[in-house]
Amino acid sequence: MKFLALIKKEFYRFFHDPRLIVTMLLPGIVIFLLYSVLGEEFNREEEARQYRVYLVGDSAAAEAIADAAKENGDGVEWLYTDDASAAREEVRDGKASALLVFSENFDASPAGHVDIVYDASDETSTAFYSLAAAVLNIYGMRFTVTAESVTGAEALGMQVLCNILPLLIVVFVFSACMSVTLESVAGEKERGTLATVLVTSAKRSHIALGKIFPLACISMLGALSSFLGTALSMPKFMGLSLNMLGTYGFWNYFLILLLIMSVVPLIVSLIAVVSAYSKSVKEASAYTGMLMILSLVLTLVAVFVPALGNWTVAIPVLNAVVAMQGLLAGALPVWQSLVSVGVNLALTAVFVFVMTMMLSDERIMFGK
Repeated sequence: MKFLALIKKEFYRFFHDPRLIVTMLLPGIVIFLLYSVLGEEFNREEEARQYRVYLVGDSAAAEAIADAAKENGDGVEWLYTDDASAAREEVRDGKASALLVFSENFDASPAGHVDIVYDASDETSTAFYSLAAAVLNIYGMRFTVTAESVTGAEALGMQVLCNILPLLIVVFVFSACMSVTLESVAGEKERGTLATVLVTSAKRSHIALGKIFPLACISMLGALSSFLGTALSMPKFMGLSLNMLGTYGFWNYFLILLLIMSVVPLIVSLIAVVSAYSKSVKEASAYTGMLMILSLVLTLVAVFVPALGNWTVAIPVLNAVVAMQGLLAGALPVWQSLVSVGVNLALTAVFVFVMTMMLSDERIMFGK
């Protein structure tokens, strides 16, 4: 009977606590939304592409490539030339999609050769290379194909780095904030030490700021340490030169630092609000785990969905990730970075105010 009573007690506790029910259901909802959004993005109809391709030599294979592009709703503009070097530079500068060089008497020769020059960092150029390679493979195996990208390994590595670093920064920032904030707020509430502070004459706003400000400073040190370690090790890990760090100017580094400094207090204040609402550290950990998943979802959206609009400045965390991607890519989106910082700090102030109100509510702080 005691065993059944314990089972009944646990079921009662779970089904009569909406917060635990939300904890169980929300991860599935978040995953569903993530896969739905990314699925729609990956499977959406792409706009018709118009390829500008330089052609050296002639072959019926070029007509077959154009026909295949037309079947996909795309178009090919052939630019006939005898100067392969100049055409290669056009591809490098993004003025042309690719360069095809057919050997002399390609169609009649039993050992023909074709060179494909494209830009691996450009989506349109890469799409044409994939199309041309597929058509040439079907066209016949009696010739050899050489594919060459005008984009160096260093540039490709930099492109990958621009997507990976913001993701790692968000993970490190959230981890640093969680490690200090949960115990300081939810831990003290669970042990009853926070209640001792609340019975003093200190203003609730001062208590809220007295928690969030030092926690943000401590979290900042951990986040910056992780960021510097990652920034210095990732180029080496990916086979790139550390000299690439010198390609960024003072403003790039300053704005990245400013973005991190705006995200840290935002996450700390958010975790502090969740911790103040929770009854225990265990419950607060479950909630903040879901918040971390949501932050990662926003970061993954920025990584997998290219060319997001300026509307991202209004979305916390996502705005910082998109701005950092631009800064690491060598651009200087000053207005976007500054607006993102302003939005994150404004939301931090909102969360500080919410925590102040929560500290004044006895039902939340003492369970009454």
